[in-house]
Order: sequence, then C-alpha cells, then structure tokens
Amino acid sequence: MMKMYLSDASGKMREIDHIENGCWINLVAPTEDEIRYIAHHLDIPIDSIKDALDDEERSRVEKEDNHVLIIVDIPIVAHDEVDGPIYETIPIGMIITNTCFITVCLQENSDFRRILQKQKSKNFYTFMKTRFALQMLYMISTYYLRYLKQINRRTSEIEKELHQSMKNKELFSLLSMEKSLVYFMTSLKANNIVMERLMRLNYLRMYEDDQDLLQDVIIENKQAIEMAEVYSSILSGMMDAFASVISNNLNIVMKFLTAITIVISLPTMVASFYGMNVPIPYQHSPYAFLIAMALAGSLSAATAYIFWKKRYF
Repeated sequence: MMKMYLSDASGKMREIDHIENGCWINLVAPTEDEIRYIAHHLDIPIDSIKDALDDEERSRVEKEDNHVLIIVDIPIVAHDEVDGPIYETIPIGMIITNTCFITVCLQENSDFRRILQKQKSKNFYTFMKTRFALQMLYMISTYYLRYLKQINRRTSEIEKELHQSMKNKELFSLLSMEKSLVYFMTSLKANNIVMERLMRLNYLRMYEDDQDLLQDVIIENKQAIEMAEVYSSILSGMMDAFASVISNNLNIVMKFLTAITIVISLPTMVASFYGMNVPIPYQHSPYAFLIAMALAGSLSAATAYIFWKKRYF
C-alpha cells in the first residue's frame, strides 16, 4: 500500500495522489510495482527500499549521493491473545531525499495513525524532512516506553494470578513477556547506536532545535533501555521464584499424601492380621472386633500425632 501526504504551512496534512516536493510517501508492505515507481521517480536504489521490508534487517544509517537511509526497529503487538498481547519488533526504513520523505514498513503502525488522525498543528511538517524524521524517532521511543509499562502492568496481573492458581498457563505468559523484553532490549540498543551516529556524523543537516530534539530522542531511548533491563531482571527473578514455589508446593502435596497413605494403611494392616487363618490372640474373645478396632485406631492416631508434630500435615 502506498499513500502520499503533504502538509501546508499551518500544519494541516492532506492526502495527495502524486509525488510533490516536500511530501511524505508512506509505503506499507508495498508491491513490486509501487517499489519500482518510487525508485524510478526519485532515483533511489530499489535495495534501499527493500532493505526495510526484511524483518531480520539490522538497524543502521547510511548516506548515499542523493538520500539518507535510516533503519530502526519499532515495537508492535504481534498477537493480541485472550491472556494478553505478545510484543515484537520490526524494522522501519526512513529515506530522506532532496524532495521527499519516505517511510517503508511491513505493517501499519500506530505512530503514523497518530500523525494522521490527531494532526496537531505546528508539530508535523512533511516539508521539514529532518525534523519530521526526528519526530518519528521520538514517537518510536515513547511507544517503547508505553509498551514497557503495559508489560510491567501485565506482569503484575500474572503475579497475582500465580498466587492463586500456580498453573502452567501463567508461567507461559511470563515467558512470553520475558521474550518480548529481550526483543525490546536488543532493538533499543541497536536504535541507540543509530541515533548516536546521527548525532556524531553530519548525515543530516540539523539546526539547533533539531539537535536538541535528537538529544531528547537519545534520552528517551536510553530510558527505555534501562526500563527494559530492570523489568527483565525482575521478571527473570520472578519466574525462578515461582518455579521454586511450584516445586515446593508439589513436594508439600506429595508429603501430605504420603502421610495420609501411611495413616490409612495401619488399620488395613491390623485387619489383615486378624483375617489370617492362623491362631491369633483374643480371636475367640467376644470383644475381638473392638480390640482390633482399638488397636488400629491407636496406631493411626499415634502415627497421625507424630506426623502432625513434624508438620507433615
């Protein structure tokens, strides 16, 4: 899908049907014809567009003769299941040419919808290509922070469920959260390298306000890295703790069942002795049944008392 937008001096953005100077071209899972169309009209190598469509592409920044390519990872909700969303990251490419600003991604994301739906005046101008790219990088960093807070909130909910149920379902949910945090940390660290290269190298012509904005982006990104590392450490320790708790609970249950089995087996043992076809004391007594029951009850009660003192119950 290919859509083109252009903002005026007041910040109002409108969709256009052809390439104009200062426009924003948004490519979402583009077809081969759309890729060739953009590459031909803007004199861009096809590989610069296709690189961002590889979900395994690493984050980087490259400067060519007539454009600058920036590839970073953005967070997405891969699966929104009943027990909670699963987060992943995919690359997004930003191509800054002399005339247009191009974004290339495999999936539509909420960052773009925010720009198009809210359209806050004096914020987004497609013809200010460098500022527009930095604003997108800033939004990507803030979305990492938002998703990290959602992961932390979901982790707290799972922890409460584990206190009650101790089932494998909750552990699998924690494992999914930990996997999402690993994706986030890897992508955030790669994005941080790209942003620092933008600050250090003169790939983009930036004014003082642009440099301040880029510094804000780097700060937000580093904050997201720290949050992801803290949440990952907490989650890893929580999984280890709950795995030990579940194992300990299983041991307690097995100990309880073993003690009950021993207590119940003693009356059976006494009844078996008196059921033997051999001479047994008091077998001719009119109180033989009561004696056997008293002996079985005494043994069971004594054994149960010993187990209770040892906290087996």
